[in-house]
Amino acid sequence: MQVDALRSLLHAEGKLALCIRVIPKSSCTAWAGSMADGALKVKLAAVPEKGKANDELVRFLASELGVPQRQVEIVSGATGRLKQVRVNRVP
Repeated sequence: MQVDALRSLLHAEGKLALCIRVIPKSSCTAWAGSMADGALKVKLAAVPEKGKANDELVRFLASELGVPQRQVEIVSGATGRLKQVRVNRVP
């Protein structure tokens, strides 16, 4: 996974729109590559109950991209595995 490329794009553009396919209940939380349609895959250790997996995804993306959690928003797909996520650069 090219996290540095995502960080550079976020810094240059000020925001990112990501399509992410999550794999919940994995052994660890980590990048898992990308899909043929361009969606990024993320393995999550959390279970998909009561928003736990969504919270872990937000924490993971914030940590990986170097932004506060409040700058990461799940725009759509909160109850599914395919999510649209917006990340904003810190003003």
